[in-house]
Amino acid sequence: MAARRVSQKAKLDNVFGQRQKSSKMFRVGLYARVSTTDQQTLPMQNRAMREYAARRNWTIALQVREVGSGATKRKAREKLIEAARRREIDVVLVWRLDRWGRSVTDLLATLQELEHLGVGFVSLTEALDLTTPAGRAMAGLLAIFAEFEREILRERTRAGLANARQKGKQLGRPMTAGLQSAAIRSLHRAGVAKAEIARQLQIGRTSVRRILKAKETSRHE
Repeated sequence: MAARRVSQKAKLDNVFGQRQKSSKMFRVGLYARVSTTDQQTLPMQNRAMREYAARRNWTIALQVREVGSGATKRKAREKLIEAARRREIDVVLVWRLDRWGRSVTDLLATLQELEHLGVGFVSLTEALDLTTPAGRAMAGLLAIFAEFEREILRERTRAGLANARQKGKQLGRPMTAGLQSAAIRSLHRAGVAKAEIARQLQIGRTSVRRILKAKETSRHE
């Protein structure tokens, strides 16, 4: 009977495939992000996360903050992920999920990497704690939503390509990106992201941005 209790405790102590440290030993990395027009919430985010870490007896090993739109590359977030890769933190703590992920797909990808690294993830507002079985079940639902988001993107891409073909545009592999300007604009009007346009047409992202910017400039002249 005693051996069974020890076995059950070992299972509970196992988090993300490795033995869970005592909560007093956890090193946490705090991540806060605000938009350029909403910087007043930054102190509130930091205060809430620091108070939560104190209640869990976690040691704050790293604290980063980011100011910018959701579309920009999040260098501070990457700094935190690099710390996780170096095993310098045991948990990532954020105030809200939309502060961390640019999209459902991006959110899931980063959570999966943290899971692979054996690093926990906690979001205060959603009460999401991936160091618990219930939290990991919630992550499974995120995977479903991420696939739904990818399917929407694929549908938009197919619709944009079909629209371009109906207008007699050639979507093969022309000599230069300039020859694909019509397809680029058509896909962009259909709501396809610039990075996805570049991937579908097998051209550089810089070329896509340049062609769309040139169109926008000519429109205002």
